[in-house]
Amino acid sequence: MPQPIVIVGAGLAGLTVALRLAERTPVTVLAKRSLEEGATAWAQGGIVGVLGSDDSIESHLRDTSEAGAGLVDVQVARAIARASPAAIEWLVRQGVEFTSDPEGPLGLHLTREGGHTVRRIAHAADATGKAIHDVLLAAARSHPNIRLRERWMAIDLITSRHVPGSGSAQCFGVYALDIDQGRVETLPAAAVVLASGGAGKVYRYTSNPDTATGDGVAMAWRAGCRVANMEFVQFHPTCLYHPHDRTFLITEALRGEGAVLRLPDGTRFMPVHDSRAELAPRDVVARAIDFEMKRNGLDHVWLDATHLGAPFLKEHFPTIEARCRSLGIDISQQPIPVVPAAHYTCGGAVTDVRGRTDLARLYAVGETAYTGLHGANRLASNSLLECVVVGSACAEDIRAQPDAASPPLPAWDESRVEDPDEQVVISHNWDELRLTMWNYVGIVRTTRRLERAQHRIRLLRKETDEYYSNFRVSRDLLELRNLLECADLIVRSALRRHESRGLHYSRDHPNTLAAPLPTILVPPTRAAAPKRGS
Repeated sequence: MPQPIVIVGAGLAGLTVALRLAERTPVTVLAKRSLEEGATAWAQGGIVGVLGSDDSIESHLRDTSEAGAGLVDVQVARAIARASPAAIEWLVRQGVEFTSDPEGPLGLHLTREGGHTVRRIAHAADATGKAIHDVLLAAARSHPNIRLRERWMAIDLITSRHVPGSGSAQCFGVYALDIDQGRVETLPAAAVVLASGGAGKVYRYTSNPDTATGDGVAMAWRAGCRVANMEFVQFHPTCLYHPHDRTFLITEALRGEGAVLRLPDGTRFMPVHDSRAELAPRDVVARAIDFEMKRNGLDHVWLDATHLGAPFLKEHFPTIEARCRSLGIDISQQPIPVVPAAHYTCGGAVTDVRGRTDLARLYAVGETAYTGLHGANRLASNSLLECVVVGSACAEDIRAQPDAASPPLPAWDESRVEDPDEQVVISHNWDELRLTMWNYVGIVRTTRRLERAQHRIRLLRKETDEYYSNFRVSRDLLELRNLLECADLIVRSALRRHESRGLHYSRDHPNTLAAPLPTILVPPTRAAAPKRGS
């Protein structure tokens, strides 16, 4: 029996690859928490489809490029836009029920979000991600060639560094932790696909689920892959501000339908900051909110949708209406308290449009990867599209490769470790890291703040690496280790960018350079496999 393809992550990117491959190839999908958890299921807005008669590939390309502030790879963006109709048609064939409109293209209702010049967002009310994820997960569960391993976390990639004499740099599998049993297994693979999402949990306030700890980016970096544009962390402008729910996203589509941002006295402030007002790209809106909060000493601002009326809000935004109502907020009668929160990691492991990384047999798809599509700022709803298009191309590339078996792989070494004596080190370092990143590496940055963050991160990494070397691993420890790796990459990238562009705004470098380049970090050469196979 051929070795399986191991996919790290069970969101849209990972499930797309799995379902595309499973007809001919055995697939193992690792999910470190429940299979239902993950960023895909939290996505409210929708997925881009260049479908309407008023739309075109070039129009979408212009909107993507403008949002990406000069750093979008035009060839990649054009290829992904061209594939958008096929991507949506594939989802429809899988059984995804998008909101319909008999007069719309493909019978779909299209909405509009910030940065888009036309309506081109296919959606399932205001819970598109969940609608897509539920369908694909059900298909994966019923497929005989897909093995879903819930509560399994990849620790590190097994590469040529671990297997002397194995030839050129390539990936042979992963070390993975069975979280419930507390044991580590060696999983050989014909290819490995990193689809574990972004690193939003590196910040104190985020719209991301607990799974977003940068695992794939950190593993790719440790394995020797280049990482790019990590300084561009998208802060979603409108996350619900409430003591009992600090991660609930208020979709951009609500502003697309006419909701406006106001100060406590009712003043609408976005037109002062940008002619596009509430429909400006996310970085513009987030900075405007941050500016007004600091200027007025506010904990949050207000998103006012009351003029849209209760029937419209219940029909088009049932999830938001219900969640807010459960917290005592009637959005048809009162504005919603909102605050910016870390939302999307635009950078990641460098790949091409097929998901290929710097290592043979290693792929990265979705938020884990940097394809060049998002540039310095992701255009709304391009992320789900990228997952499907690149995920499909990734599966096609894997199928085209000759059959390859892994050589005998070394087992995970636990001969010199013991059970942890105190877990407080992990929880303390986790909290300190997230607060440091929020205070020093947030929406507005300075060189001094970045240097302070870098100093603290180095100390935290030293403590955590020592802990990792001496004690048996746990999910919390592995996530902290990966977050520290990603935090270091974010700060190093930010210090290299001596300008303000897109999501990166520096008070010390407020101007924009005429000839932008991506920030590409190259890992140091590692002559031997580090301790414990990582």
